[in-house]
Amino acid sequence: MNPLDAKVNKIFPGKVVRKDLVRKVKVGANIPVYVLEYLLGKYCATDDDTAIQAGLAIVDGILSRNVINPDESNKAKAWVKERGEYTLIDKVKVRLVASEDKYWAELVNFNDNYVHIPNRFVKQYERLLEGGVWCEVDLRYMYDEEQRGRKSPFWIENLKPIQLASFDFEEYESTRQQFTHEEWIDLLIASIGLEPTAFNDRQKLLLLIRLIPLVEINYNLVELGPRGTGKSFIYREISPYSILISGGKTTVANLFYNMATHQVGLVGLWDVVAFDEVGGMDLRERDVVDILKDYMESGSFSRGKEEITAKASMCFLGNVNQPVDVLTKTSHLFQPLPEKMVDPALIDRFHYYLPGWALPKLSKEMFTNRYGFVVDYLAEAFRELRKLNFTERLGRYFSLGDHLNARDSKAVRKTVSGLIKLIHPDSQITKEELKEYLQVALEGRRRVKEQLKKMLSFEYAHTSFSFIDNETREEVFVGVPEEGGRDLISPDPLSPGSVYSIFVESDGSPGLFRIEVGTSAGTGKLRLSGGMKRLMKESLQRAFAYLKSHKVEFGVGREMDNTDFHVECVNLLGSEVDAPMGVAFFVALYSALKKRPVKAATVILGDLTIQGNIKALPSVQEPLQIGMDNGARRACIPLENKRHFLEVPGDILEQVDPIFYSEPMVATQKCLE
Repeated sequence: MNPLDAKVNKIFPGKVVRKDLVRKVKVGANIPVYVLEYLLGKYCATDDDTAIQAGLAIVDGILSRNVINPDESNKAKAWVKERGEYTLIDKVKVRLVASEDKYWAELVNFNDNYVHIPNRFVKQYERLLEGGVWCEVDLRYMYDEEQRGRKSPFWIENLKPIQLASFDFEEYESTRQQFTHEEWIDLLIASIGLEPTAFNDRQKLLLLIRLIPLVEINYNLVELGPRGTGKSFIYREISPYSILISGGKTTVANLFYNMATHQVGLVGLWDVVAFDEVGGMDLRERDVVDILKDYMESGSFSRGKEEITAKASMCFLGNVNQPVDVLTKTSHLFQPLPEKMVDPALIDRFHYYLPGWALPKLSKEMFTNRYGFVVDYLAEAFRELRKLNFTERLGRYFSLGDHLNARDSKAVRKTVSGLIKLIHPDSQITKEELKEYLQVALEGRRRVKEQLKKMLSFEYAHTSFSFIDNETREEVFVGVPEEGGRDLISPDPLSPGSVYSIFVESDGSPGLFRIEVGTSAGTGKLRLSGGMKRLMKESLQRAFAYLKSHKVEFGVGREMDNTDFHVECVNLLGSEVDAPMGVAFFVALYSALKKRPVKAATVILGDLTIQGNIKALPSVQEPLQIGMDNGARRACIPLENKRHFLEVPGDILEQVDPIFYSEPMVATQKCLE
């Protein structure tokens, strides 16, 4: 037994279980992990191998006697009839049949939709009505010929939900102090069945962020990524207080409020409502997205004359069907969502975008044999943590940068609060630990804003997220790995005749181009490659005409007369952007003629008229941001755009040096080696 396992057993006797035991009994058992661990916690919560084997025998006996496979339901019904009563472990759902003025229970594996249930259980456990609850059920057989309406011989005598009877939060809180930071994180990772040594520190934090909806009220999480990374496991298997909905139609009545029955929907009955395979969600009902926006913003919604408040966190889980680098170049990272959800107002309500591609696909080596908390014990701890609020803890050491608006600040603070609850339930946290959580929180929220910027660049232009150390006043900027460092702009000089240019359309669509001018002996003809869009083609033709009309003045008269020019423009982002970039082409032509390369990592912005007058850009912030994210170190910019530099964030100016020009030839002289 490793030292941490020994320590865990000593400090939490009876509350931890060896996680490989779950896999041993899970095979063939048609029940969630938290139900299995409820049984294992009763009979196998020890480090004594003999006692564990005896406990496993008891659990196996319970599973064989009391848990029914759906294909054995007829045999189970016969047992109940022959014995008169029987105890089952099954998922119980309840519905009201209005025509009979009666509640009927459904036992899922028992495969019976009409089981009598006393009204007191329905009132005591409301979640029976929405999604159902796994319970120990005492079932009685009694056929009554005098029953009115539908006749059924099966009656629920007693019903006990599978959950911990009592929980001492003060004990949980105080015992945290006996573990180091790393030990507690590893214990939490092991508790959800994963092997801590299989993940690096960043991946461990991302795994814990999956748990934040369970400890933070009204937390909105989206995780999109490859299949097989365990996105839905947490919400389906780990807690009896979360519900996982797989695709299908989503209605206002089911999710929020049923006007006919006056009953609150899933958000009022569960701590977490998670949507799996979110790309397959059916959102045809007109009000769903609008009410979802209200609820995700404020935790409340209006139906009829009533304003209804709920605390359920919302999780949206889906698969990315293209490589992430392709999506970031050609589209945005919310592409897998249903079309009706690709609404900037809805997307802006997400507190965190968890990058599923940053986590490995789960292999058998990634499942642990260590000890971890029995998950129903952990679920009760998480439920208690929902009552706490650590959102202001951040302000003790750090302030948030100017680019974070109120919604951004709320999102970041809730993420930090959730991580503190998970890792520091005793609220004892160091400045360095808080800094680590703040950086990962800023990254997840910035990922949301970067996608919004691609949709509406002018409305969501401010994405340079940062935090400030209250003591030193040092400002630290936090990026997102997939948006930067792609090295699309070479750090080395290109060959003569090649330059980079950037253009952002009015709808926010970005283009990063490499213009390549090849030369051959000829008579001064311009040959453009096929497929160029109109504005681009016209801007290149204007630049060529301007250079040709001033060839003697610019000292290239003989070269132009004896050279043909072959031009190709490559959009490195793969987007369909029509970009006027006459000045960049002018510089590329001159570079090719004089065989002098442009300075390394330089982008040239702006266009010109047929007479060589410079056309300024509507904004420089977006092109400079794209340049910085892709490796630019300097940018050649129209002089008229100098007034826009008050809008440019400091982190961009630190990395990209501006070079201003008033004429095409000035730009050429400043940019060539």
